[in-house]
Parts: sequence; C-alpha cells; structure tokens
Amino acid sequence: QVQLVESGGGLVQTGGSLRLSCTVSGSTFRANAMAWYRQAPGNQRELVATISRGGTTTYADSVKGRFTISSDNAKNAVYLQMNALKPEDTAVYYCKAERLPFRDYWGQGTQVTVSS
Repeated sequence: QVQLVESGGGLVQTGGSLRLSCTVSGSTFRANAMAWYRQAPGNQRELVATISRGGTTTYADSVKGRFTISSDNAKNAVYLQMNALKPEDTAVYYCKAERLPFRDYWGQGTQVTVSS
C-alpha cells in the first residue's frame, strides 16, 4: 500500500526557516511528479510547488524566491526548504504524489505555524 509521510513542520518565528520532508513507500514506481500543497484554516488547499520526474520545478508566486522544492530519487523523497517565512505561510502542508502510476496519493499533512 502506497504511503506518503510528511515531517519537519513546527513553530517558527517570522523570517525563520523550516525544511519539510515527504517519504513515499509501498510502490516500485516513481511518481510522474511530486507536489507540496498547503491549506490554511478557512481557505482552500493551494498548490505551493511541484517537481517533475525530470526535475523541472514550479512555484506559486507567493513563495517564489523563498521556497525550494527538491527530490532524492534514491530515497524516494521530496523536500520543501522554506526560508524567510511569513505568518501568512501558516498552514497544514501536504505532500502529493501524482500518477503513481495510475492515481494520485496524499500524505497526512504537517502543521507549519509562523509567529509574528
């Protein structure tokens, strides 16, 4: 059974940094792409960053220049380095594996709280 497990969330002050990790287990396939989403209370889940199997990355405008998505194929993991954090980055962050190989999978989420 495919499982995605996120870690690395926590409480940080404005301007601080966190590194989120997501490890995929239970599949011999590689996802077509991996992504990080986030959902703040009362808001819809929004796309933060993606990385394709070939390494192409995309970012939401709100995090460009501050967040970096990367992957380690040997460890079947994806990471989100978050720098210069702002209170508006506070949310539950979710990892998503796209087309693995025929459907998408989500992690359980990890809370990120940025205090002002």
